[in-house]
Amino acid sequence: MGECVVVVNQKGGVGKTTTAVNLGAALAEGGCRTLLVDLDPQSNATAALGAGIPEDATLAPRCGVYAALCGDTPIRDQVQPTRWTPLCLLPATVELAGAEVELAADPTRHAVKSCLAPLLDDYDIVLLDTPPSLGVLTVNCLVAADSLLVPVQCEYFALEGLRQLLRTIELVRESLNPELEILGLLRTMHDGRTNLSQQVAAQIEQFFPGRVFSTLIPRNVRLSEAPSFGLPVTCYAPVCAGTAAYRALAKEVAVALRLPYEGTDELGAPVPRKPAEQLPEGPETAPAPPPEPDPSPVLIRTPSLSEAELVALD
Repeated sequence: MGECVVVVNQKGGVGKTTTAVNLGAALAEGGCRTLLVDLDPQSNATAALGAGIPEDATLAPRCGVYAALCGDTPIRDQVQPTRWTPLCLLPATVELAGAEVELAADPTRHAVKSCLAPLLDDYDIVLLDTPPSLGVLTVNCLVAADSLLVPVQCEYFALEGLRQLLRTIELVRESLNPELEILGLLRTMHDGRTNLSQQVAAQIEQFFPGRVFSTLIPRNVRLSEAPSFGLPVTCYAPVCAGTAAYRALAKEVAVALRLPYEGTDELGAPVPRKPAEQLPEGPETAPAPPPEPDPSPVLIRTPSLSEAELVALD
C-alpha cells in the first residue's frame, strides 16, 4: 500500500505547492509511482503541471477531486496522467471550495480518507497539496495521511505558525488519526547570502532536532518561473539549484519511507541505488555545518515553544 503524505502549513507563501509539485516530479523521475492530489481550491498545483479542467466543464461543474469527494464519479475516472510518467494528477477546480461547507456540515465524515482509499494500492506515494489554512479540508487531509511534510520559510515569522499547527496535529492524533507522524520539516526560500536566513534555518534545527530535512530549498528564479510554463522545475530547468535541491529532497523522502526510488544524476537520468532492505532507518537529517558567526548578528525574536509542544513532535 502506498504512503500518503500531506504537505501542510496554514501560513501561505511558504513554498507548499512548489514543494508538492516538484517533489512529486522528482520522485517520479526516479521511478516512484506518484500521485499528486490537488486539494486546494486555488488549483495552483493543477496549473503548475499544465493540467486543468476544460472550459466547457461548467456544463458539469462537479469534476476533478471535487466530483470524487461528492461521490458523483469513481475517483479513478478523475485521475489524469501527466507527461512525466509515472506521475499522475488528481486535479482541483474552484468548485472545491464548496467542499469546505459540505464537510463542515458533517464533522464525522472523513471524505478525503474514504475517497483516496481505492488509490493507495496503485501508487508508491500519494502527495496531498492542501489549502493555506487549518480548515475542515486540511483537517480531512490530516486524517487521511500517514505522515506530513511541513515547509517552513526561512524568514522572520517561520516559527510563529508552527505553534498552532502542532496543536492541530496533536488534536488529530488524539481523536482522529493516532498513526499520524511528522515526516520532516523542510526549510524553504533559503538565502545563504543573508544572516537572517542562515540564523532562522539554524533555529529551526535547534527547536526541532531530528525532525528537519538536511536539504535546504533555495530562493531560485527557475523555481518561480516553472509554474508559468506548466512545468515542474525538473523539466523546465534540469540543471539549476532548485532542481538539485528537490532531487536531494526526493532522495531523503525515499529513504525515510523506503520507496522504490532509483535516484537520478544532475541531468535527471536514473541512477540505481542500494536495495530497500539495505537502506538506513529514518530520514537523512545530518545537520549542515553551522554558519560562520557574524560580528554583528541579527537579533531574531522567536516564539518560545513549551515543552509539551516540543514533545508533541515525538
